[in-house]
Amino acid sequence: MSLALEAQSLVKEYTVGTNTVSAVDGVTFGIEPGEFVALVGPSGSGKTTLLAMLAGLLEPTSGRVVIDGEDLGTLKEGERAKFRRRRIGFTFQSNNLVPYLTALENVELMLRLNGEFDSAGRKRARQLLTRLGLEDRLNNLPRQLSGGQQQRVSIARALINQPALVLADEPTASLDTERAFQVVQTLADLIHEQKRAGIMVTHDLRLVEFADKVIQMVDGKVARELSTQEDLSCLSSPGTCDEIPLEVLGFPKSAAADIAA
Repeated sequence: MSLALEAQSLVKEYTVGTNTVSAVDGVTFGIEPGEFVALVGPSGSGKTTLLAMLAGLLEPTSGRVVIDGEDLGTLKEGERAKFRRRRIGFTFQSNNLVPYLTALENVELMLRLNGEFDSAGRKRARQLLTRLGLEDRLNNLPRQLSGGQQQRVSIARALINQPALVLADEPTASLDTERAFQVVQTLADLIHEQKRAGIMVTHDLRLVEFADKVIQMVDGKVARELSTQEDLSCLSSPGTCDEIPLEVLGFPKSAAADIAA
């Protein structure tokens, strides 16, 4: 099976005074269609910079990003923006929903931007929102929706163009535990069902139980990849996990009780 995403020796360097700082330093990994990956690590480990490069929003100093067989580095700026609209879906902590559009219209907006709004697209938008449990909220404005409902609209918007890659940056940071688990489980289910590749950046290790693989970053590098069910189960309950010490994952020992609670 061909990979939906390939990150090849990615490096992003910044010059600070007379020093060169590597925010991302030689990161390489691949994701298959239908695979949901959690990207974890402490603040400053390079997760956000890496995500920006994978999204084509930031050019790497060196290395390649290949999505659905397309090398982003070979695309001109306009071509890259068009590719991003069509082949990459985004959902973030702040939903960025248009406040004067209904839930359905927010999802349909992505189709309109790509010139693909038709009866089939409108039907797909309704089906996605219904699949996300929002069939009775189609005509509600964002201010009439709860935080979890807004996040589900954001997920539908990210998936409506049938992208090769879905990127979620801390999508549950503003949600309570119950809603966070519901949102991530739904996102994971849709990625599996629709055979998309998905990456979720999270600080909440409990959410990795929904992932197929975990990539842990420390100091701009991939420090560890976990993919067995035993490893993931252990990681989601680090307070009682002896096999993978929390500090190895880049979190202080003092955080164990809080994360496991």
